[in-house]
Amino acid sequence: QVQLVESGGGLVQPGGSLRLSCAASGFTLDNYAIGWFRQAPGKEREGVSCISSSDGSTYYTDSVKGRFTISKDNAKNTVYLQMNSLKPEDTAVYFCAARSSCWRNPAYWGQGTQVTVSS
Repeated sequence: QVQLVESGGGLVQPGGSLRLSCAASGFTLDNYAIGWFRQAPGKEREGVSCISSSDGSTYYTDSVKGRFTISKDNAKNTVYLQMNSLKPEDTAVYFCAARSSCWRNPAYWGQGTQVTVSS
């Protein structure tokens, strides 16, 4: 059974940092790319970052480049999203998703974790 479980969300002040985790089970990271998405209230879900299964190539949306870093630990079957210099506009529910490549629609989704950036 494929399962993705996010953790690490919370409340942080502007300029602060959080690290999100996405623990995968039922498949290995060798076979699926993992993307992070977010959805703010009243807005559409948007892709934030992705890491490929093959060579570990990483991709970021422009608004988080230089602030967010995606990485993975194959031994733990877990993908991370390190978020630094957080801004109020980063407030959203963050989801991880498994996909055959970073250019394909996700096949599996996690339940999401709330990130709130506020003073």
